[in-house]
Amino acid sequence: MIDVAIPGFRRLELTDLVCDFNGTLASDGVLLSGIRDRVSRLAKRLQIHVISGDTFGTARSQLTELACEIVILPALEQAQAKQHFVDGLGRNGVVAVGNGRNDALMLAAAALGIGVCGDEGIAAEALQSCAIVVRNIHDALDLLLSEKRLIATLRG
Repeated sequence: MIDVAIPGFRRLELTDLVCDFNGTLASDGVLLSGIRDRVSRLAKRLQIHVISGDTFGTARSQLTELACEIVILPALEQAQAKQHFVDGLGRNGVVAVGNGRNDALMLAAAALGIGVCGDEGIAAEALQSCAIVVRNIHDALDLLLSEKRLIATLRG
């Protein structure tokens, strides 16, 4: 669990990390370097879930041996499915990370939504739905690994 009180924002008691795959953890279907180590460290504190439309069909093979649940979504209604997934975990304990239009509802539903502006950019709908926007997934995961960064960014 990540338990951090943020003055002027709220207390976050996070139990689950829900991440998009393509555009967030991966570029063109290939897991970005440095992700395995960060996710492994976070898996000691959070349940990790990767939920994706899997555009390139590589999520399962790229995430082999990573301590995470992998959920591959059908082509239609992905945004609603991602939100439903977050709801099922319990919104108050979820940090969600994504960049796509189909991530917007998930980002808005989570206790903490982090938008990633990587190689694919970030969809306007996703941008409007998150509390924090970072340059890349490394920055997003590092925020969770170093809670004082969350405080510095979100305090009132």
